[in-house]
Amino acid sequence: MDLANLNAFIAIAETGSFSGAGERLHLTQPAISKRIAGLEQQLNVRLFDRLGREVGLTEAGRALLPRAYQILNVLDDTRRALTNLTGEVSGRLTLATSHHIGLHRLPPLLRAYTRQYPQVALDIQFLDSEVAYEEILHGRAELAVITLAPEPHHLVRAVPVWDDPLDFVVAPEHPLVSNDTVSLGDIAHRPAVFPGGNTFTHHIVQRLFEAQGLTPNIAMSTNYLETIKMMVSIGLAWSVLPRTMLDEQVARIPLPGIQLTRQLGYILHTERTLSNAARAFMALLDAQTDLPPPAA
Repeated sequence: MDLANLNAFIAIAETGSFSGAGERLHLTQPAISKRIAGLEQQLNVRLFDRLGREVGLTEAGRALLPRAYQILNVLDDTRRALTNLTGEVSGRLTLATSHHIGLHRLPPLLRAYTRQYPQVALDIQFLDSEVAYEEILHGRAELAVITLAPEPHHLVRAVPVWDDPLDFVVAPEHPLVSNDTVSLGDIAHRPAVFPGGNTFTHHIVQRLFEAQGLTPNIAMSTNYLETIKMMVSIGLAWSVLPRTMLDEQVARIPLPGIQLTRQLGYILHTERTLSNAARAFMALLDAQTDLPPPAA
């Protein structure tokens, strides 16, 4: 089975179009069509239903997709296992990370890593933590440094590296700043800007309100913490931010008896052979657990 054809098949299945697959693989649409035609001829089945511009997997295509992932992952796994025998820390390391961690946690590690292992080609992908999770599950990334899921997938090993305390924040001139004590009920009815509903951080905060029988007034949402901070700083809403992001632009609102935190760390697929490059990066991450958090 031609691996190039399998890659084209997966790209179409994931992007939903031949043109999208061509952009991802840097191929023309006719070249993608030719690869799929070759794969369909080899397997003697039709893999896609083409209805105008809509492309969907046939029953045979749906059956092939998980096996295609498995075939490519086994091949990559074999390559890594053989390369590891040399003991060299080299090759390509595909690392997924969230924007927040990439900006606030990883720069010193990446600097140290590239100096210590100049033979490694780093492919850093900035993704939402939830998307990075899927990249690990599908074998498209070897490591991901993200906000850890409250309940990890059984095929994912999650290793905590940093505790990341979360604080309730408002604009410095907000009326709540002058209150001696503020309860969760005091802020629940006020407009809030939350991380997107699909994010791990959103679920952590939402569970806190649900445990007290409250429903936050979510007026806006975005996955970008820097955007949330800006919206809070100009007085549009309150929110919850990592303590490492707090400065004079926002004011912390302490809530008696409440301390939210999330775990930041790295994840990997339990059934994947790790490259020497990945193991070296994991060693740097493991060493971070004894260090204090960076200053805001």
